[in-house]
Amino acid sequence: MSIELDHTIVPSRHKAASARILGELLDVPWAESGLGPFSPVYVNDGLTLDFIDTDEAFPIYHFCFRVSPAKFDAILARIQAAGISYRSNVRGPMDMQVNTDYGGRLVYWNEPDGHQWEILTVSYARQRS
Repeated sequence: MSIELDHTIVPSRHKAASARILGELLDVPWAESGLGPFSPVYVNDGLTLDFIDTDEAFPIYHFCFRVSPAKFDAILARIQAAGISYRSNVRGPMDMQVNTDYGGRLVYWNEPDGHQWEILTVSYARQRS
């Protein structure tokens, strides 16, 4: 069996709200509560993001989701409908633009706790051969 990431814990100030926002934007299942103290987002059949409440300082995480062009369009439409600012580069202004520099499309946005989400249609981290 290959190694696969099963789940990761995402620190937050309001776990259920953070899980709901991400779950609804990605159009994937989420729950207000799950096993233990978590609000899970079921990204796919093999990956769960477990949001947990904390009052402690935490680092800002970056999560990137590779999606089909049709899913990209649907997610971007939900981001726009929710009035969420997004940008075309990992750093920089919220320019409300889509990046097409890597042979696909991608955008970045931040959730209320500061974590950065990215959707893309073609991986630039794994070059095609």
